[in-house]
Amino acid sequence: MSNAPGIRVEGSASINGAPLFTPLTLKLGAGQWTCLLGGSGVGKSTVLRLISGLATGAEFNGTIAATDGAELASRVAYMAQDDLLLPWASISQNVLLGARLRGETLDADHMLRILDRVGLTEHASKKPIELSGGQRQRVALARTLMEDKPIILLDEPFSALDAQTRAAMQDLAVELLQGKTVLIVTHDPAEAARLGHAIIVMTAEGLTHCPHPSTPIPRPIDDLETLECQASLLRQLQTGAA
Repeated sequence: MSNAPGIRVEGSASINGAPLFTPLTLKLGAGQWTCLLGGSGVGKSTVLRLISGLATGAEFNGTIAATDGAELASRVAYMAQDDLLLPWASISQNVLLGARLRGETLDADHMLRILDRVGLTEHASKKPIELSGGQRQRVALARTLMEDKPIILLDEPFSALDAQTRAAMQDLAVELLQGKTVLIVTHDPAEAARLGHAIIVMTAEGLTHCPHPSTPIPRPIDDLETLECQASLLRQLQTGAA
């Protein structure tokens, strides 16, 4: 049983007085994956960064709260589209970065177990430049897992990968983030159709909740229900961009 809370985001945002997104209510189910899609510039990443407590450049008027009423900021881990690895540090040092920055005791054994889960044990002493793009993303996932937070925010973390590596990373993320409350921002209808317990399309007018396949995640790429969901999402995104 997961102890990860749900999250409720309610409000609007503007940049220099110009509306970024109109008043909306976004609910993230506890222990579930929520996929947030939409065109560029509608505020998807801003919503994600607001939840994470990172700077956005926007003025937010509203509330963000966990459903259990407890403080939110310290329970969030964030994985960006870019791997953001320190080029001069080893893979193991990159995975331990959060604990180092907080001055905490380093748990090397736990770090090695996580590296083993993502298939990078033999690369622990290497520098990021020695790894492929897919391996670097696995390091970023390992660093996120090392934080061991109940709420995980993913900002297009797999979009730069080739299709085969992307699918493998999606499968790995679902396995290793089981029971977490996950919000993934994506432009990819196929990714949302595979991963979403809830699928939401964001436009300038607000949020639209979309039907999702009934099968467990991660869904097979070639499953008929998944493909139909992908096609429906693509049509909706194209209509919204028209």
